[in-house]
Amino acid sequence: MEAVPRPVPPGPCSRWPAENGEVIRQIVERAGDKWAVFAISALQDGPLRYTDLQRAVPGVSQRMLTHTLRQLRRDGLVTRTSYPEVPPRVEYALTGLGTTLLSAVTPLIDWAGTHHDEIAAHRARFDAGTPPSS
Repeated sequence: MEAVPRPVPPGPCSRWPAENGEVIRQIVERAGDKWAVFAISALQDGPLRYTDLQRAVPGVSQRMLTHTLRQLRRDGLVTRTSYPEVPPRVEYALTGLGTTLLSAVTPLIDWAGTHHDEIAAHRARFDAGTPPSS
């Protein structure tokens, strides 16, 4: 007797037209990038200068922050405003569209903060070759 294949459940993009799939994946990749998540979160209380933003996102290199901000600007999530002062001042701020991402990234960061000890323990057990606990 031949096995009947089980139906495949719909994927996460099944609610959208197939031709939008690639762009949706790119947006999720950008919005889920760790530096983008932290930059968006850091800008939640208003505009920040580049150096203040870099301080608010510990561990990010200047190169990576510049790249991340450029990509967020390209996607319309962040604005960059230059002020003609001496010395020059540049500020970054969330757009209206970028602000809508806060409802997704803030809970993700909070979840990571709440569960970091538990996950670190699982990682340690896994790396030690200990079977996972239920």
